[in-house]
Amino acid sequence: MGQIIKIRNWANDHQEMGMEFLRIYLGIILFIKGVHFVANSNFLISTLMDAGQFDFANTLISHLVGIAHITGGAMMALGLITRVGALIQIPVLTGALIFVSIPKGIFTQGQHFEFTALVLFLLLLVSIFGGGELSMDKRILQKPDNYPKITHPEKSE
Repeated sequence: MGQIIKIRNWANDHQEMGMEFLRIYLGIILFIKGVHFVANSNFLISTLMDAGQFDFANTLISHLVGIAHITGGAMMALGLITRVGALIQIPVLTGALIFVSIPKGIFTQGQHFEFTALVLFLLLLVSIFGGGELSMDKRILQKPDNYPKITHPEKSE
């Protein structure tokens, strides 16, 4: 019982870490998904053709989706301009939700709607709350007064 209390106290003291790990994980997964879409563009093109919405621009959209996931995912994973990285992907996920997931049905076997809606919700959270303490944003935007002090041992004569 004492161990559970220690874990709970640690978790309470480090609540912001949960959002950090969520941002990093989401960024990595979206980056990988983008690489998959670029490497296998036929998969995304066939998905778009099945949706029947964008016959004229399937190839262009498939490349834009892949690039958005790769750049936005990398930005989120590193915490570099994190909000922009999340915002880049919100239109992509919104389009996937409206034009691909909803027509397939809300509670289908593949759970496309639920998963897409969850990722979209997480992107909205990241775009609101930003990168956090473990981000490059924090390091870059940190004021010089807040830099850690470097002390040098005094010289002996």
